[in-house]
Amino acid sequence: MKLINIGFGNSVNADRVIAVVSTDSAPVKRIIAKAKESNMLIDATQGRKTHAVLIMDSDHVISTYLKAETILNRTENDGAEEGAYGE
Repeated sequence: MKLINIGFGNSVNADRVIAVVSTDSAPVKRIIAKAKESNMLIDATQGRKTHAVLIMDSDHVISTYLKAETILNRTENDGAEEGAYGE
């Protein structure tokens, strides 16, 4: 099982992630609102602005303050990059 650090010591199972998307578009904002209504939203932003959303295979939606590009770099580099698992 490979874990991806999504900030503030929070991690997700990389095998369960379907998509990592930025929050710029209206469809993603609708996904967030729908997940919030159905109690499927996990807020990992610690009060900061949401920059990316992870869509999980369990229909959970995880919001994080990290940018989608940063999360994708962490998955591609397998954590080998300095600072990949720290803030």
